[in-house]
Amino acid sequence: MIKAVLFDLDGVLVDAIEWHYEALNKALSLFGHGIDRQSHLSFYNGLPTKVKLDHLTKERGLPKSLHNIIYEMKQIYTTDFINKCCRPDFQKQLLFKALKKRGLKIGVCSNSIRETLQLMLKKSNLIEECDIIISNQDVEKNKPHPEMYQKAMEELGINPAETIIVEDSPHGIQAAEASGGKVVIVKGVRDVCLGLLEPYLV
Repeated sequence: MIKAVLFDLDGVLVDAIEWHYEALNKALSLFGHGIDRQSHLSFYNGLPTKVKLDHLTKERGLPKSLHNIIYEMKQIYTTDFINKCCRPDFQKQLLFKALKKRGLKIGVCSNSIRETLQLMLKKSNLIEECDIIISNQDVEKNKPHPEMYQKAMEELGINPAETIIVEDSPHGIQAAEASGGKVVIVKGVRDVCLGLLEPYLV
């Protein structure tokens, strides 16, 4: 019997993939660097910013001395995008209320930093329904490692067989599958609704 539903954030609950892409590229462009859209979608999407910067250093020669300033600027730009673009999604609000009405726990596990994660959930009017929120600062190993989902299950007192995980990116899907939960894969925010989850809640 399912007792909890754990959601990724970007691309699942909030259509924020483009915001992260634009914010990072805006920060990188200050120093003459950037990531093309195809590379972001095929590899970088879903990874923490610091991991992205490490890969850019290894693969494209981004000076490591620039990591801290680029990271800080990226967070500033991301916050600007959230404040300007993030709005409540009535479908997601209905979904969360329906899940809570059934007695299910709700968690959000994201490779975003805690401040960004909480801000998006607040702007989306979803944070009040969440039983647990886990950011990349709450674990030692980020997605694609399953620690984030394992931690959520442990703190909620449930096992993988009692857990549905909703994910969209390759790294997130890998983490969800490795955790042992029942994985529901979506292509984007519009896919995420009660009708999608109904077959798994029986």
